Amino acid sequence: MTPADLATTIKQAATSVLSEHDLDASVVPDTVTVERPRNPEHGDYATNIALQVAKKAGTNPRDLAGWLAEALSSDPAIESAEVAGPGFINLRLAADAQGQLVAEILAAGDAFGHLDIYAGEKVNLEFVSANPTGPIHLGGTRWAAVGDSLGRVLEAAGAQVTREYYFNDHGGQIDRFARSLVAAARGEDTPEDGYGGEYISEIAAAVVEKRPDALTGTPDEVQETFRAEGVEMMFDHIKRSLAQFGVEFDVYFHENSLFESGAVDKAVATLKDNGNLYESDGAWWLRSSDYGDDKDRVVIKSDGNAAYIAGDIAYVADKFDRGHTLAIYMLGADHHGYIARLRASAQALGYNPDAVEVLIGQMVNLVRNGRPVKMSKRAGTIITLDDLVDAIGVDGARYSLVRSSVDQTLDIDLDLWTKQSSDNPVYYVQYGHARLCSIARRAAEASVGYDNPELGLLDHEKEGDLIRTLGEFPAVVKAAAELREPHRVARYAEELASSFHKFYDACQILPKAQEEAQPIHSARLALAMATRQVLANALGLVGVSAPEKM
Repeated sequence: MTPADLATTIKQAATSVLSEHDLDASVVPDTVTVERPRNPEHGDYATNIALQVAKKAGTNPRDLAGWLAEALSSDPAIESAEVAGPGFINLRLAADAQGQLVAEILAAGDAFGHLDIYAGEKVNLEFVSANPTGPIHLGGTRWAAVGDSLGRVLEAAGAQVTREYYFNDHGGQIDRFARSLVAAARGEDTPEDGYGGEYISEIAAAVVEKRPDALTGTPDEVQETFRAEGVEMMFDHIKRSLAQFGVEFDVYFHENSLFESGAVDKAVATLKDNGNLYESDGAWWLRSSDYGDDKDRVVIKSDGNAAYIAGDIAYVADKFDRGHTLAIYMLGADHHGYIARLRASAQALGYNPDAVEVLIGQMVNLVRNGRPVKMSKRAGTIITLDDLVDAIGVDGARYSLVRSSVDQTLDIDLDLWTKQSSDNPVYYVQYGHARLCSIARRAAEASVGYDNPELGLLDHEKEGDLIRTLGEFPAVVKAAAELREPHRVARYAEELASSFHKFYDACQILPKAQEEAQPIHSARLALAMATRQVLANALGLVGVSAPEKM
């Protein structure tokens, strides 16, 4: 029995009890709160339903709690139900009912924890979207890890997710990148507003090798050659880095296509037609302040050229016109202003602004021996995705970036994340999975199976703790999906690994040498294999491997 199953049982009991006492049963909420008490002596679970609805129903909370406790105690799945304080109910599950969760996990396999709360939802999840003017820096690397994990969580919750990379190949930054390549190819100093780092010289040399005539022609022709070839080479590097990081995108959307296809002109025409674009001082302005933005925004400048927001507006329309029902943008710490303007753009175009979500991620720093790590020489002024992977590996990098809320600035201690000890969170969780795989191998060698185990035998304190921790996984996935917080899954994996290790230390899972296997061994082996499954499922949602040996 999972907490969700118990919540359903409590809801049904509350509805029945209120009706029996001629009280208003409609006050029972759709979702009943069920929590694990901080003090295990108070029971396996607790609910505050009586406190929540008694006054609305016209009765005393403690009286209602007493009626509910009596009704719940008659359920074979509930060993005891006791009233505490002003109207809390503490519950203990019967061992059979609690153990049944193990069978459910083993039957569900990879699907355990999957939900249908977002069934029918088509999510456009845009993340990373780093400009192709240099390697992916640590901020983009954080979004690569968190974005991919969030996509996995949303899919586990039933959504259809399109992972999208917005490829900025239009505008001033690309021009500066091209000028930097031309200067490097000619052996000149980096332009004042250009890009530095060894990678610029490497790409410039690669362009010349591919196009020996790259430096011939008019300045505009040379600029265009290095722009086209350089951007393609830089973006190929970005794609390779992401692929090695385990991140693949369904769509690489080119910003320039919005201008070439006429999508920007179409969006501007729509806004003019519906009155949300007005002319002032020779420019065209979006009435974004009417839709929650702090000011109106220039869309078409007085010189007739499109402002940067023009592409953003057309891109919002494109996302919804492709059939997406929710558009999630994952942007860096310097993009707070985009939240209101993107929502305003959507509403001005006639789309639901609540279907636009913007997640803002904070900065990432690397430290070693308590001191900041110096910048990457190859990238000039930044530490890159490749630098982080070289330092702590793909699994360490992904896990370290996912396990904290993106609202927090993150310091990654390279000494910690390279340790092969329980101090290292990813090592601790992966070691738990590897230990479980080792138990499975030893069980097979000893011919100990777990077909039709007597799960009611799992009544040890540590067995109960582990089963209840396993039962929380669906709720963790639900919260991670609804709150867009995949770090909850990573933290849960650590809690589950800890609960397993305590169970392992307290309970003999397999028979000792020369000892005959008993029903308790099969039951504990089933519990261990259910734990292996859930730990693997959690690691899969984080995007980290579940090794069988370490």
